[in-house]
Amino acid sequence: MSDQFSYILKSNLAWAGYKSHINPSFFPSQEACEAPKILWLGCSDSSMPETIILGLQPGDIMSHRNAGNIIIAADINSSAAVEYAIHVLDVQRIVLCGHTHCDFMAAALSNAKIGGVLEQWLSPLNILVKSNRKALECIEDDDRDRYTKMTRLAELNVQMGILALFRNAGVEKAIRDKGLRIHGVIYDTESGKIKDLGFGNSKFSLENTRARDTGLGNP
Repeated sequence: MSDQFSYILKSNLAWAGYKSHINPSFFPSQEACEAPKILWLGCSDSSMPETIILGLQPGDIMSHRNAGNIIIAADINSSAAVEYAIHVLDVQRIVLCGHTHCDFMAAALSNAKIGGVLEQWLSPLNILVKSNRKALECIEDDDRDRYTKMTRLAELNVQMGILALFRNAGVEKAIRDKGLRIHGVIYDTESGKIKDLGFGNSKFSLENTRARDTGLGNP
């Protein structure tokens, strides 16, 4: 097996050279005017790099990714990314994206003992499973239905994250003052297509999100 680290360095040189060759101003222009209008909140899974699946270029979108695209008020990492995007970059939209065949959804559904930091991190998903147990149990446990169950949990996780965003004081202010738009979507790894789940400004209002119970309590 070739040295993977050497390979990625060589690949980077080739990519940078190609970009500079076809557009000499590509890198200088990025440094001079970074102004993405979208904050992308996604999963750290290697199958869904946002610039590739969206057909965009570096600098077109700000992204924040974590294991399972879990967005909760207690996570200062994602909260800092949201705050920076709203107050510094002045983004116009926030897109929260889950995906099918997510290993983190599978881990939460298995109820297996994982241990370590990962188990603590996935605890919001475990709570989400428990609070939606009846609906999830209606889905049978053969191979195909297991995929359906994982997808359903991924959708519920996006909904939970959207509700958390609506309860964020900075997001609430940006919606009221600047017309910030929020979107919840799911990426289908089998087709490469993104589906709008309808979770966002059109689905939830600032008022009714305060009354909703996701199983995690209000931040």
